[in-house]
Amino acid sequence: MSSYSYISHLECSFCGTEYKADSNIQICASCEHPLFVRYDLATMKKSISRDALADRPQNFWRYHELLPVLHQENIVSMNEPFSPIIKLSESGSDMGITRLFAKDEGVLPSGTFKARGASIGVSKAKEIGVRAIGIPTNGNAGAAWALYAAKAGIPITVVMPNTAPVTPQKECLIAGANLYVIDGTIADAGKTLSHIIDADSWYDVSTLKEPYRLEGKKTMGFEIAEQLGWKVPDVIVYPTGGGAGVIGIYKAFQELQELGWLEKRMPRFVVVQASGCAPLVRAYDRGDLFSEEWQNPETIAFGMRVPKALGDYLILDVIKQTHGIAISVNDRAIQAERENVVRKDGLHASPEGAAGIAGVRKLRSQGWIRPDDTVLVMNTGSGLKYTDQITAKPKAFSYSTT
Repeated sequence: MSSYSYISHLECSFCGTEYKADSNIQICASCEHPLFVRYDLATMKKSISRDALADRPQNFWRYHELLPVLHQENIVSMNEPFSPIIKLSESGSDMGITRLFAKDEGVLPSGTFKARGASIGVSKAKEIGVRAIGIPTNGNAGAAWALYAAKAGIPITVVMPNTAPVTPQKECLIAGANLYVIDGTIADAGKTLSHIIDADSWYDVSTLKEPYRLEGKKTMGFEIAEQLGWKVPDVIVYPTGGGAGVIGIYKAFQELQELGWLEKRMPRFVVVQASGCAPLVRAYDRGDLFSEEWQNPETIAFGMRVPKALGDYLILDVIKQTHGIAISVNDRAIQAERENVVRKDGLHASPEGAAGIAGVRKLRSQGWIRPDDTVLVMNTGSGLKYTDQITAKPKAFSYSTT
């Protein structure tokens, strides 16, 4: 009889210190770096094969053995569907790429990939007895966590910059979240949150400040592997702010390979940042292990406006281990690709997703991406959440009734 979850323990991603599997510890007590959830993959490999997935519902809870929730009754879910992988035929042809695809996370509840971390994160928070949640956000994460926290009946406080898009602010409010808007960046929002909440009774779910949100992001990797016939593309392009998506997909591939479910090959990971906030690109160019905080970040891709990622060393290591690259694109290129991809291929990409596509165009022009590479861009959310950035005006028409 297989376990519902094969969770084994928590492990510091930096110093390797281990903690109990069902702990509500947030970051490593020894070095204050992010924690990873680890699983008993050796036992799981003997107990279950990937064929067991065939009859399960097509949502990310089908991978429950590799998720941290121990008891099914604690799951907080909205029947999240697989996000589709769409071939961008016209955009690819325009760039000289035969196989260009996008994984469209805009179909998930609240319209972005943040639903993944929120569903698993809230579920685990419920299981370990968390009574209140706090989160700093550039917008979409707050909207997703507010939605799932409401369904779980857990109070949530959200802090976001006052320059964040209006739509996620409204989403937080209608879900009943306690929302604060502040001057500054998401880093400032994090500092503000620490003054608002009581650390002894609240659970701070900032990116990588607890181990379970990352496990939700990891499900993108599971879906990619299964959707591509248990193979990986040549290149994965990820628009990156906090970077949990990059770390999560890589972790998913590692776990699947250890189980023998996935081919023993890694894609080259491309981290794309906006030129107005590119701390990881600067660190990559310098060959640094950690990034320096970016001063005065500014970009229309709000989800990428993160001055310094807590897991920067993990993201940079993924790039190194996969022979990938980190590049930046400017807001003009991002806006141009938003228009291009919807008009050529019908994909209403978020600014972040459009940044990824702009990154593909840049790397193809440089020859880093080859014409015959299979390239997968992550569109992290629906462009419908950013209609305020569309400046085109409708044409007026009048006629006489006489």
